[in-house]
Amino acid sequence: MRFPLPLRTRVTLLYTVMGAVLSIAFALGVVFIAEEYERVLVESILTSQAHDYAERLQREPGIDLPRSARVSGYQLLPYNRGEVPDVYLSQPPGIVDVRNAEGDEVFLGVFDTSAGRLFFVMDLHDIEALERYLALVLAVVVLAGTALSAWLGWLLSGRVVRPVQQLAQAVASLPIQPERTALADKLPADELGQLASAIDDYQARLASAAEAEQTFLADASHELRTPISVVRGATELLLEDSADMPALQPRLLRLDRGIRELSELIDALMRLARRRVDSAEPVELRGWLVSCLAGVASIVDGTVSVALDCAEVDTTLPTSDATLIVHGVLRRLLPPGVPGTLRISISNRMMSFAFAADDTLRSTSSRPRPASSDRRLGLTLVGRLADRIGWEIDDSDAASGSVDVRFVKR
Repeated sequence: MRFPLPLRTRVTLLYTVMGAVLSIAFALGVVFIAEEYERVLVESILTSQAHDYAERLQREPGIDLPRSARVSGYQLLPYNRGEVPDVYLSQPPGIVDVRNAEGDEVFLGVFDTSAGRLFFVMDLHDIEALERYLALVLAVVVLAGTALSAWLGWLLSGRVVRPVQQLAQAVASLPIQPERTALADKLPADELGQLASAIDDYQARLASAAEAEQTFLADASHELRTPISVVRGATELLLEDSADMPALQPRLLRLDRGIRELSELIDALMRLARRRVDSAEPVELRGWLVSCLAGVASIVDGTVSVALDCAEVDTTLPTSDATLIVHGVLRRLLPPGVPGTLRISISNRMMSFAFAADDTLRSTSSRPRPASSDRRLGLTLVGRLADRIGWEIDDSDAASGSVDVRFVKR
């Protein structure tokens, strides 16, 4: 179930509803008590008036019953000589609310006594005005109580939600790599503490799984490197022994390049699987790149010449990962066995590699890659590794022999 409102707003609304319900219940209780008090008071006054005048009428049959603005009394005599208003004559004994001849609401008490049937009418119009004033006051109380509850709810909900916000910030600040946490130690042992404890347990399981994965990758890397080293050694020996067999050398060179590429791809895969970047160290880009190019076979054997155009740029980077990225870019950018010139320019924001082939010197035994107007380098693993250290490889113009490596700020 989705809640469109923030948690603090929902808590405030709950406080507001609770305050409104309590205020309304208080108002209804006051109204009920006032009405009940009025009923008991009227019954007591009218009953005492009826008993008192009944005794007096027995002693003095001709006395006058009270006729005032508050209470009026009538005695039912033969032929209604007591002048009882017709609106009251049909009422049975008891105390009821009726309307008089003027249409005003009054209390009527009808009593059968030893002196005959007596009618007592009490007019409480001034008290009714007081009740209307009381209703107005109660309405203000309901509104004020609701508003006060909303204000207090907003203040208190802030204190209630703050630990949740702090826990959310702590979880949001966790690194990408799984690690064990102790979020529950900073919270009380309530529902929020249980949530933090569940997060700690989940992080612990993730960390254990990551540790098991790292152990597996370390074992797999060791086991994979061993046969690759054996194949590389055998390939180098075959290359040395194939000096008298020129037709075999291109195949062995292709095998050697494939083994080297496989070795570098495994290195990239293992570095990505570690989910962490090597510690950066300060380097001067020109000097570092020169040492990095010394590991490219086509540059070492002189097939490809290098034109380096750059100023001295000081930066920090994980050299092992960066070297693997540059080797991966050049491995795909430089066609095997194709002579040419590699132009490199370096700035504070990027490195640019542009290869121009020299077709007049191309070896007849080399097999150039088929040209395509939209060919990219396909550096999936190396591209992910570059993104990990904050680089971005732009190979959109790779078909024309140009690749840019941008230094993206993280």
